[in-house]
Amino acid sequence: MDKRINIAIYLVILAFFILLIRLWNLQIINGDEYTRVDKRNRIRIINIPAPRGIIYDRNKVPLVKNKPSFDISLVKEDMSGKTMDYEVLGAFVGLEPALLKKKIKNAASTPYLPVQLRQDLSFSEIARIEARKSDFPGLQVDVVGGREYVYGHAASHVLGFLGRLSTSQRRSPKYKNLPKGVYAGQYGIEKIYDNVLRGSSGKKVVEVDALGSIIQVVRIQRPIKGDDLELTIDIRLQQEAERSLSDLTGAVVAMSVDTGEVLALASAPSFDPNLFVRGINTEDWQRIIDDPEKPLLNRAVQGQYSPASTFKIISAIAALEEGIVNMSSRYYCNGSIYFGREFNCWKKHGHGSLDINNAIVESCDVYFYEIGKRLDIDDLAQYAFSYGLGRPTGIDMEREAAGIVPNTGWKLERKKERWFRGETLNSIIGQGYLLATPVQMARMTAAVVNGGKLLQPYLIIGDEKSGRAESEIKISKNTSDIIVKAMINVVSAPKGTGHYAKSEIVEIGGKTGTVQVVSLTDDDSEVRAKHRDHGWFIAFAPAEKPELAVAVIVEHGGSGSSSAAPIAKRIIEAYYKNAAGSEVEAAPKKGDLL
Repeated sequence: MDKRINIAIYLVILAFFILLIRLWNLQIINGDEYTRVDKRNRIRIINIPAPRGIIYDRNKVPLVKNKPSFDISLVKEDMSGKTMDYEVLGAFVGLEPALLKKKIKNAASTPYLPVQLRQDLSFSEIARIEARKSDFPGLQVDVVGGREYVYGHAASHVLGFLGRLSTSQRRSPKYKNLPKGVYAGQYGIEKIYDNVLRGSSGKKVVEVDALGSIIQVVRIQRPIKGDDLELTIDIRLQQEAERSLSDLTGAVVAMSVDTGEVLALASAPSFDPNLFVRGINTEDWQRIIDDPEKPLLNRAVQGQYSPASTFKIISAIAALEEGIVNMSSRYYCNGSIYFGREFNCWKKHGHGSLDINNAIVESCDVYFYEIGKRLDIDDLAQYAFSYGLGRPTGIDMEREAAGIVPNTGWKLERKKERWFRGETLNSIIGQGYLLATPVQMARMTAAVVNGGKLLQPYLIIGDEKSGRAESEIKISKNTSDIIVKAMINVVSAPKGTGHYAKSEIVEIGGKTGTVQVVSLTDDDSEVRAKHRDHGWFIAFAPAEKPELAVAVIVEHGGSGSSSAAPIAKRIIEAYYKNAAGSEVEAAPKKGDLL
């Protein structure tokens, strides 16, 4: 009996020691591991991207829409068994094993952060992965907010595009609270108003099992949708501007004469922002950056060109206001003038005797050379500055160029040389050091015909800049009337250089300009197309009470009369057709806008 009791006691003691050893193993030796596994199997925090604000044109036509897309990622901490087999996992998700291994090894060191494996999966691929997700612990499908630019190339330089945050952006306080993997504006309006458009991401706290499957939702913080934006752009006018530049290199800017609203801002060549939505591939990116025409350059605000004879409007205003000429002042043009050296007129045999009106209408260089002999460069520069040249307009576009208005101080600082009187003759006809952007020239034109209000160009409806004059230019009504009438005659008079802009729909005023790129001879036919002159045309309409100002530049298009004036005519006529209620081409596909 005592023997049986002793055996029982020993067995109990043995069982106790076995239990004690097991508890020691569970709590002390492997305690941290089981605690980690237990936590891993309970809580996950999932970021919920906020729907981005929609961008509309001035008529509430949506120019972009939100389009959800699906990515697949892997939580490294959940990898085990078959998940660790790069051959099996790679075949399942559609990645080469070597690339899959590289993605996982190069991912963040934190094992709980998902590693993105693929983007933009089709619905059939998602269905297949969801059906077998339990075979691959840690594999998860992410719904990501995408973007679709409804009109493709149209207004691409205005709208811009989205992209992943760069390393420098991630370090910036501006982006510090954005969740990993979110896309932000990288160009155009998408970038400039990114904090307005992107909204606030939400979070979902869920309880999951060891395979990563959701057991229950613990808490949800709903995302807040980004604010919508309404542009001043009219997509119909924008499409017409882009069509008019088809196969050309150049820019078009159309703006309201009274408010500064930009109705069209086109640059050619352009690009398709849809290529950038989820990360542009290497081949497309290389093609864009290797393109000698630089499609990412926004020529409307970044392109700087000699204004050529369009600048004669400023020269004429300066001459009239300074009392150098009046309506009856006449100079004779025989094709050239000598002032230290020979200065030639564009018309080899001359224009004969001209007054200021005909000098503008026929764009006579010699008449303006005569003004240049009598007008100080610093005075001329001051008039140019007053009409907004030589500095950025402040339009809501990044990296806007300032242009150049030279004077004695500028040359001394830049070139370390004094100003020569002969250089004034180059400046007086818009050549030499002078540079301007198309948006500056459109703004200048508006100020010439609206009585001297230098408006702030803007792109967002409701912007505080609406109708705001940066300054009021002091100019006599007599000078204003002479200039406006001469610009109308540029288009309507028999000898006017802008006759290609004449319309049967509306009376147009304007001024041509031709920028010599290189000096060519009659034997230069092989290089003539490549080095042909740039063509300018600035315009306004209607003549009676101007509403619209337009600036057009065509690189290597030849004379402004033949290349740029017809484009300005198309834009102005489209403006009036749109006012009559024409339909938008290539309307967006039906579908909900998020």
